[in-house]
Amino acid sequence: MVTAKANKRKSIRLVVFDVEGILLPKRRYLLFTAAKELSLWRYLQVAAIGFFYELGLTSLDSALRRVFRFFQGSAVDSLFNFYKMLPLMPETEEVFKKLREAGYKIALISSGIPTPFVKHLADRLGADYAQGLELKETRGQLTGEITGDVLKPDGKALVLKEIMSAEGLSPQHCAVVADDRNNLPMFPLCAIKIGCNPDFLLSAKSDYVVKGNLSEILPFLTEDTAESPHPTLSKRNLLREAIHIVTFFMPFVCIYLLNRYLVALTIFLFTLLYVASELARLQGTSVPILSAVTRRAAITPELYGFAVDPIFFALGIAITLILFPEHISYAAIAVLTLGDSFASVTGKTLGKTVIPFNKGKKLEGSIFGFFFALMGALFFVNPTKALIGAFVGMLVESLPLPASDNLTIPLACGLAMMIMP
Repeated sequence: MVTAKANKRKSIRLVVFDVEGILLPKRRYLLFTAAKELSLWRYLQVAAIGFFYELGLTSLDSALRRVFRFFQGSAVDSLFNFYKMLPLMPETEEVFKKLREAGYKIALISSGIPTPFVKHLADRLGADYAQGLELKETRGQLTGEITGDVLKPDGKALVLKEIMSAEGLSPQHCAVVADDRNNLPMFPLCAIKIGCNPDFLLSAKSDYVVKGNLSEILPFLTEDTAESPHPTLSKRNLLREAIHIVTFFMPFVCIYLLNRYLVALTIFLFTLLYVASELARLQGTSVPILSAVTRRAAITPELYGFAVDPIFFALGIAITLILFPEHISYAAIAVLTLGDSFASVTGKTLGKTVIPFNKGKKLEGSIFGFFFALMGALFFVNPTKALIGAFVGMLVESLPLPASDNLTIPLACGLAMMIMP
């Protein structure tokens, strides 16, 4: 097995990178350009279009065309200057240096960033090919129209085929590093498919999944073997999971101190404050306490974009408190706070067996998560309900689902326990 993987790696000659979410912060380019260039109403429309795309309710082509129409009359130089202000994701330059030293050709293909901007990035990183969308302009101002092969449903694959033809390469010579479903058309053209902080579809279809810094892809491309690196718990991870675990005591607050509906309302209000804090942080302004906690607890990719996981975590708890009967809601929160957290901790520290249908998860993590979820749920419901809730919760935790497991875990296990006689 190791020999086969090593041989596959040794045949690679071209590495293809998605741009947004891999090399540049995800969703920062258009969303925060809109914040500076457009009215508040237009900004909210851009955010809504992006949200609908993430849910799969609109195509990328349609979403981008609608968004760029908002920029009609904007100066191209203004967009380019904002692009140049975007930070590279951590370790990007080091990764590209090592890939170049290993003799790889490198291609950057983006569906959301204009070709001249992608070429500027390629020159900075020493990449050999760069392709993005094409902006239509008149006298240095945008017409609001965009074109290019990358906008087509299989557009990135068309661009990659042209590069492969120019280099005389076949799929066995190519590797791809990507994070979202828009890159799936390139997968059949690549022998090695690496999901870097991927969405649920890429996580299921990738050969390897890494969650963290870009440098974690290197063992699959530059070492003697292509075995998965064993992740460790950073201080950020520990603080993040500690916050989750401490939230286990929220049901006791509801039982002994405050009405659970009042607690849910407080969580909703706190979530709104957190959203404001994140928007301020990304504009360079700190909100006391909230911004500091985010900087210390967010994983590295989140520091360069909008950290959404805390929102889903808060909403998962608040909705569960409102939706289900009292003790079932408390048990579901226990499964989320203890089960999900210990699954993450033990999966990263002890996990060796990759779950086949979700390569970003480890079987050992799910087993330990089930045990702690069961122990937590037993505080609030009978053993049968606790067993069902823990099992369903950890099953959902292990699946590559489109929605955040901070939402799906408590809702799924709460429903499962509620329908139990």
